[in-house]
Amino acid sequence: MFNGSPALSYQKFFSSDENSRIMQPPLQMVNDSFDEDDEISILMAKAAQLRAEAAKLEAEKAQSIASAAEKAFKQFDTDNDGEISLEELKKGLEKNLKVELSDKRVKDLMAAFDASGDGKLQQDEFVGVNIFRNKLESLVRDEKESAKQAAEASRKEEEAAMLAEARVNFLNEKLPTSTDKVVSVLPYLFPLLDSLQYARFLLTSEDGTPNPIGIPFLILYTLYRKVPFSGFVAFFAINFLSGNPKLNRLIRFNSQQAIFLDIALIFPGLIFGIAGSALPAIGVELPKIVTEVSSDATFVVVAIAIIYCTVSSLLGVEPNKLPYISQSVDDRMPTLDMFDEKGGFVPRDRREGKDDEKDDDSDKKK
Repeated sequence: MFNGSPALSYQKFFSSDENSRIMQPPLQMVNDSFDEDDEISILMAKAAQLRAEAAKLEAEKAQSIASAAEKAFKQFDTDNDGEISLEELKKGLEKNLKVELSDKRVKDLMAAFDASGDGKLQQDEFVGVNIFRNKLESLVRDEKESAKQAAEASRKEEEAAMLAEARVNFLNEKLPTSTDKVVSVLPYLFPLLDSLQYARFLLTSEDGTPNPIGIPFLILYTLYRKVPFSGFVAFFAINFLSGNPKLNRLIRFNSQQAIFLDIALIFPGLIFGIAGSALPAIGVELPKIVTEVSSDATFVVVAIAIIYCTVSSLLGVEPNKLPYISQSVDDRMPTLDMFDEKGGFVPRDRREGKDDEKDDDSDKKK
């Protein structure tokens, strides 16, 4: 193979089949590598070309927009002073949009785009008719929404006013008339007549004959006692009147207070009855003067309370200063929040739930 020469020629090396098979794969890999690099370079060149073309299109588009904006700006800037005033903006928009605009809407548009705040639009603040149209449509939508909300608020206020009026008409909380004042004192005859039993020592002399002042009271008391179940009838009649919401509050209040006064007369009777039966049983007898003074004091206290209530009611002032009794009566008096718009009674738990919701709404507003 070497023919006596120490060197092997290039042609001879590659001419042999064995050496040719050995060297073929590395050469193929080198060629493939060169082909991939060429493709990448071509793709990168095309990408750069596309970016350049896109940038050119963007520049042309920006130039076109700028030219259009400049042209539109000159159309609006009728006095060529380089600024668009409020009047020029109004005339220009009305001409381009074919619509009549109010001064308020034009001012709103000016305020939206006047970045410098000088009340005029410079060319860099001018955005074009289409953007003005979009902003104008947005303002119109906002105005419609505001008008809708105002109408809804007005409707709710009107409904609330109607509800309040309906409740007031259902529950008479108005100022009492002259007739109401007179009628309101009549229920106090009930505790007055029942208290006359404690006035026997004041209305009669020591020998049991009635004195001149006590004769009318004794006649009235006798007639009252002659009517069967007069006390129960009076009680239920007055209680019925106190629950009638159509009657004036003064009448209802005095009716309830008269019932409470009459109930309070039960306690002195119980005390006198227990003392009169229990003390003699243990050998103790109360002096007559103690019995007379206690009985007279009971009548006097009730009489003073009735006089106060009568005078206050005739003056049109609610007699709510009786200790314990007036507060208890006031707690039982119905109020407007106890009824719905149809006059139906609203239970306490539902009323408390509404109060909690109102408190939560007020806290959120804060």
